[in-house]
Amino acid sequence: MALILSTGTDPILLKTRELILERAGHGVVSAMTESEVRDACRQYVFGVAVIGQALSPASKTRIQRIVRVHCPAARTLELYPANSEPVLRDADAWLEVPLENPGELVDRVTALGNDSNRNCAAA
Repeated sequence: MALILSTGTDPILLKTRELILERAGHGVVSAMTESEVRDACRQYVFGVAVIGQALSPASKTRIQRIVRVHCPAARTLELYPANSEPVLRDADAWLEVPLENPGELVDRVTALGNDSNRNCAAA
């Protein structure tokens, strides 16, 4: 399983996401600010970075830039609200929330983590 960076502004959503992903066997590090994202990327090698749905478009863009620079192996998954559109056109994947089935998040993160592991092994 992959080590996941989970970003967002709502501590309850971050904790819920963490519990769902950990129950599926992933390790999770949560970050609420850009400096926390940068620090986490300097400390860990992430397979996937989940960019939370409640972040502003500008924050999503800055966080993805930080991830691309400081966690280059991480694949990015943008969560975006229903009745909206994704902001990050160059994310690796997108997922509309809220989810009817939390397993969708696990499936998407696992697939991205597997892709990240293959890319790291090939390098």
